[in-house]
Amino acid sequence: MSDTEGGPVFPEPDRPVSEVVSYQFSTEDARDSRGEAQKVMDLAEIEPGMTVADIGAGNGYYTVRLAPRVGESGRVLAQDIDPEAIQRLGRRVERQRLDNVSIRLGEPSDPRLPDNSFDRIFMVHMYHEIQQPYEFLWNMWPALRDGGQVIVVDVDRPTDQHGIDPLLLSCEFRRVGYELVAFKDAPELSGYYAQFKAAANRPQPEEITPCRADSGNEG
Repeated sequence: MSDTEGGPVFPEPDRPVSEVVSYQFSTEDARDSRGEAQKVMDLAEIEPGMTVADIGAGNGYYTVRLAPRVGESGRVLAQDIDPEAIQRLGRRVERQRLDNVSIRLGEPSDPRLPDNSFDRIFMVHMYHEIQQPYEFLWNMWPALRDGGQVIVVDVDRPTDQHGIDPLLLSCEFRRVGYELVAFKDAPELSGYYAQFKAAANRPQPEEITPCRADSGNEG
């Protein structure tokens, strides 16, 4: 069970968790040759003026592509838990003069996003590395605006091999108060695309039961 400084207690995931081994999922040229970012932003219906969070931003592949897409009237918050990654990304943002991008250091169990602030939250090839997924998703829930969506791109393979079964992903999100609204197998993304919204209510931490990876994901 997760207990952060006497706070709410959350269940541990009933599955392995991938180790963080690299912030370079693939070369940016290779990803662009597949049209990855453009495809994901199109599916997510990213428009000028939106406020978007890029969780686990790493080297900033999505951050620097989201910035021109949301335009001068939009905002992008790039977040990561690695201080060195944040520093590198900060230099990149400054070098490219992306004035609509801000950067924040997150925590492993809390993205530390302001409430009621985001139209879209991106989690690309990183969800399987979250050590406390139920606590993380629970803390993220209030950050969505009315109509806001969470965008997940991942690979259908075991969670200790840098991927997650989409049924298990959907189950974990559902247990914490989200609803799946779109799903697409997408070879050009080297995986799949899933889109969630906040449900009407967020359960209390003690009400959350973990999904089981070996029993149809119904736990």
